[in-house]
Amino acid sequence: MSQNEITVDAGLRIPARDGFRLAATFYEPARGAGHTAVLINSATAVKRRYYDPFARYLADRGFMVLVYDYRGIGGSRPKSLLGFKAQLRQWGEEDMAGAVDWVSRHVQPRRLLVVGHSVGGQIVGLAENHAKVDALLSVGAQDGYYGNWPAPARYRLAFTWHVAVPVASRLIGYTPGWLGTVEDLPGGVAREWAEWCRRPTFLFDGLAERRSSFERFDKPLFAYSFEDDKYAPRAAVESFVRFYPNARAEHRHVVPREVGADSIGHFGFFREKFQRSLWPEAVNWLEERAAA
Repeated sequence: MSQNEITVDAGLRIPARDGFRLAATFYEPARGAGHTAVLINSATAVKRRYYDPFARYLADRGFMVLVYDYRGIGGSRPKSLLGFKAQLRQWGEEDMAGAVDWVSRHVQPRRLLVVGHSVGGQIVGLAENHAKVDALLSVGAQDGYYGNWPAPARYRLAFTWHVAVPVASRLIGYTPGWLGTVEDLPGGVAREWAEWCRRPTFLFDGLAERRSSFERFDKPLFAYSFEDDKYAPRAAVESFVRFYPNARAEHRHVVPREVGADSIGHFGFFREKFQRSLWPEAVNWLEERAAA
């Protein structure tokens, strides 16, 4: 993978819809100037630098790429999470929407595509300006209701969402990474996440306006699930696809041995070892959407 023609600006601060400044990195290919932009929405508590190899691969294929940290995560985290006010819904309503605004204003691409990892696929429907998105490729994005998991995992998750996360976030003031997220989470984000995951309706509970926003997304959607992904089992990904009932959806379920791997899991897709197997397929799909 050649990286000689890629310009990387890792010091950006872009405004969310409410003015909160988000740390971001922009990748720009020199050749062809790039007419299509890809916005990468991270998974929960995952810093933007994790996506650097994949972002460089996209840029090497001619895409402009923006990766950003949600409020409370990575470069968008304050010195202390104690007393830091943030909710999970803001990652879509304010942060992603602000990223879409920034790309539309500063890059002005012919096409804007989104790669959403885990929660990064869920929040697309929360962004008021998602009509500017021309296609969504989701990786391990799932309906997080714990009933979508097989036993006995669902019972462990029930304890996590009903007890561990709510109690820890209130006692400590945030949710520490050792509870399973690796990185710390703002208390409000963690509690809303737990609330969604306790509900069979997940993030739609009694919110007709929110559901209608997801229904308005009628663009192409390609959803990946992986046989060994304990954070996004196949049933949860299939349920996620139904979040967007009017999308032109495809679902690809991958068994690791099919791509010559021992494991993929929830985070493996973005590791460089898949640049000759999973990445070309995904980027070919994005290129087809860019040319449509």
